[in-house]
Amino acid sequence: MTMAEQVLARTSGRRAVAAGEFVTASADVLMCHEALTMCGSQLRRVGISRLAHPDRVHVVLDHFFPAPTAANARDHTRARDLVERYGITNFHGHAGICHQVLVERGAVAPGRLVLGTDSHSTTYGALGAAGAGIGVTEMTYVLATGELWFQVPPTVRVELTGTGGPGLMAKDLVLAIGGRHGTDVAQYAAIEYHGPRAAAMSIAGRMTMANMGAELGAKFAMFPADGVTAAYLAGRGAAAEPFGPQPGASYNRTITLDTTDLEPQVARPHNPGNVAGISAVAGTAVHQAFLGSCTNARLEDLAVAAEILRGRRVHPRVRLLVTPASQQVFLDAVHAGHVAVLAEAGAHITASGCGACPGGHQGLLGPGERCISSTNRNFLGRMGSQEAEVYLGSPAVVAAAAVAGELVDPRELWTGTTL
Repeated sequence: MTMAEQVLARTSGRRAVAAGEFVTASADVLMCHEALTMCGSQLRRVGISRLAHPDRVHVVLDHFFPAPTAANARDHTRARDLVERYGITNFHGHAGICHQVLVERGAVAPGRLVLGTDSHSTTYGALGAAGAGIGVTEMTYVLATGELWFQVPPTVRVELTGTGGPGLMAKDLVLAIGGRHGTDVAQYAAIEYHGPRAAAMSIAGRMTMANMGAELGAKFAMFPADGVTAAYLAGRGAAAEPFGPQPGASYNRTITLDTTDLEPQVARPHNPGNVAGISAVAGTAVHQAFLGSCTNARLEDLAVAAEILRGRRVHPRVRLLVTPASQQVFLDAVHAGHVAVLAEAGAHITASGCGACPGGHQGLLGPGERCISSTNRNFLGRMGSQEAEVYLGSPAVVAAAAVAGELVDPRELWTGTTL
């Protein structure tokens, strides 16, 4: 079986499953953000006073923190009340973006089924888990019963080969896949990332790739759990057994991406699949540069931006917003000196959370403005005005544009790589 098939077989009490079959699976971990308040309303409406497994539920308030409106503040109060009422012990408060918080706190393990009220719950596949985003009604059902039905997805195998060229980050790879194969390449399928570049990738890079599995249509997006996974979890007091596809696993399709001659990639408005190499968009003026989101705001990402901005200044036309993925990432970046470098260059450091990414607050765009963002989506109106434009790129592309005032090849300022 593939990785996704193994997870769904175990959680549904089956010896084996195959793509296309329907199963009822028990979730190992549940993640709720502010959507918990809507789940709570539905639970009360149908008379549910106890959760099936309150110890498996993790709650993080991240989309609207600090609360930008009185209504958001009221929702946070309601969420805290629900946490207490239902005996949810894993309340992480305002520790950062939900996916980053669960991973860095060791709540996700290889082979687990993790369901979250956020489409980018595919992020958990970085550790070999089957992570999927579900809606409020589905989450309400899982909170009450502990289980949910699935159609076992087929699996697309992605081979990442070649060398880690200068200026490249994991974001460039996943953008290249979407640009070349379309944002429906894994529609209701699982993705497995393999190959030498996948094996060499850090957990931060794997989280970026798994996160944007959602932009490729994937139900799950998974990396095999290997020594890199084990070392990461050991540092968080958690153990991890190796986990990957079984010999002879059957794949619906295999895609190969050779990174050897790949240039940094950028997604143009208004679709994450509208991708071009940086050379095709160089010279495009920007007004805002955003380094944040569950896709790219980890310590590795802030370190690259700091290296590019060290000894330089943000262009006077540009506002550079840096929103660390979690409070722990912020503290680690402070201790490493990255925050000082970014601030001295003219960056504005905001509270950890989703911030500008979903257009909630802390960086909305006005009419006619253009933003280069490290986020995962650039749909029309995503970050503010429908008359604004959002381009997507790696932290290196974002930082280089912040200095130049326009899209430029980051290799002009940085010849490193995180691959």
